[in-house]
Amino acid sequence: MAAVLTDVLVVGAGPTGLALAVDLARRGVDAVVVERAGRLFPGSRGKGIQPRTMEVFDDLGVVDAIRAAGGPYPVGMIWRDGERAGEHRMFDPAEESGTDGDSPYGAEPWMVPQWRTQEILSARLTELGGRVEFGREVVGFEQDAEGVTVAFAAGEPVRARYVVAADGGRSTVRRALGIGMTGETVDPNPILVADVRITGLDRDNWHVFPPGDAGEGFMAICPLAGTEDFQLVAQFPEGDHPDLSLEGIRKVAATRSHLAPEDVTEVRWASDFRPRAALADSFRAGRVFLAGDAAHVHSPAGGQGLNTSVQDAYNLGWKLGAVLRGGAAESLLATYEEERRPIAGQMLGISTGVHRGEIRRGEATRQLALGYRDSSLTVETRPSPGPVHAGDRAPDGTVDGVRLFDAFRGPHWTLLTVGTATSLPTLPVPTLRLRSYGPYGTGVFLVRPDGYVGWAGATAEGLREYAAGLGVQGPV
Repeated sequence: MAAVLTDVLVVGAGPTGLALAVDLARRGVDAVVVERAGRLFPGSRGKGIQPRTMEVFDDLGVVDAIRAAGGPYPVGMIWRDGERAGEHRMFDPAEESGTDGDSPYGAEPWMVPQWRTQEILSARLTELGGRVEFGREVVGFEQDAEGVTVAFAAGEPVRARYVVAADGGRSTVRRALGIGMTGETVDPNPILVADVRITGLDRDNWHVFPPGDAGEGFMAICPLAGTEDFQLVAQFPEGDHPDLSLEGIRKVAATRSHLAPEDVTEVRWASDFRPRAALADSFRAGRVFLAGDAAHVHSPAGGQGLNTSVQDAYNLGWKLGAVLRGGAAESLLATYEEERRPIAGQMLGISTGVHRGEIRRGEATRQLALGYRDSSLTVETRPSPGPVHAGDRAPDGTVDGVRLFDAFRGPHWTLLTVGTATSLPTLPVPTLRLRSYGPYGTGVFLVRPDGYVGWAGATAEGLREYAAGLGVQGPV
């Protein structure tokens, strides 16, 4: 059969694959998402969206829908012997930065069940003219100098210039490439997670039931914002095999809490897993890239997995767009692994630390301080950089009646000056001049399409040379 031709084939319709497809679609890149299942993932699994990912969703055009679909995390409530024993704060309070509006989406994650996040991203993809093909299981592929030909268990093959594997921790594509995963078991005890309907518990608290004297593990029941469901999480002794049926989950709830079995009225989705942390030995093989859980697998503690994954897509999307549509050199794609693999390794350490009680949820888990100062794409020419250094996240703020994130939003680069009247080269990008704004200090800043400062200087000397070859362009 003749292969269908496309620029990018994205394997997997989870948050990673859908976010990447949205980013590519708004850049005019032809991309096809294939998913071996017959529908989007139905569970709540990755429910916490960190402030930095909210900023990514702002840029992708879905943040209003995400905000409408979810809510803040409730305060934890410890239960003992059927009585409320006291509140438990899940997150350390944020330190006040002394600025107004540079981080617009708060200091704590926003709760949206993963299935709903995927629905929102899928709707945005459809709005942009993209599509997902369900029931498409990859069974093999061949690479050559010009592209990749992918075969499926059913249906016609696809010929793509690039392939992105976003097909999860058990990635078929990663295994076919022979790329190993290096990691460790975070916790040998299996964990049950289920989306359930429950009577007899309020929705104002995240209900926590510590281990009992009989040796049963902890259980936590969290109301899922924007739904009528609760997410039930329970730990089991090593070697156990949790019963995922309604009767099995009723037994767990009744044994470990004051709830009666019949208080669990429905199980809408259930799964079990052994927490582990693993990092792919490489994020790329030729024209095939790994992103999301295909590249790094986290403990769910700390809410880093989905967020790191979406930000993989955000990093790779603008680079593929620059090469495919902006005339950038293909060498730009090498910076995807250079920038994202160290970040993924760092986030794995944080997730593991939170799981083991060594790190608190707070500043380290918000992901606002992540950046690329050591990247080969980062150029800082000022002898004494201000608060924002090249490679850092570009802060938001409203200055002189202009909101910075409004100026940055879209697939383009943005040229920003703060506190300087220096002359600028002519670049095909929006330009914004601010008289002053404390979070940036003073200088000339070229902000990348993913909201990080690529180049910074006291003057624009060297800026034109930096932009050459990077596909620097304005709105599509």
